[in-house]
Amino acid sequence: MKVLFLAGVIGISATTAMAHSPLKATTPADGAKVEQTPEELSFDFKGKIRLTRVTVTVADDTDIDLDLSGHKKFATDYALPIEDMGSGVYEVEWRGLGTDGHAQKGTFNFTVE
Repeated sequence: MKVLFLAGVIGISATTAMAHSPLKATTPADGAKVEQTPEELSFDFKGKIRLTRVTVTVADDTDIDLDLSGHKKFATDYALPIEDMGSGVYEVEWRGLGTDGHAQKGTFNFTVE
């Protein structure tokens, strides 16, 4: 009986872990240094997610929410246009919803020299 219970717990834990869709890569990459502001930010997730908010902050005082109105469906890849806010460290904070209903969030940054 203990073996069956343990197998069930392991199976549920594995299913829950597999259901999440962590961020696999971004463009620009986390920590990258670029010469000019990119025209867009790209997100590559391991599984499908629906982005609900993406905020970009530069120099701790200028922040904008990127327009997600054209991105209402679940996807693994996103490309979002971004404004040129000059040189500095761009902090990107994202929030989303996985297909399993779990809220997800993360951050990355890059520097425009």
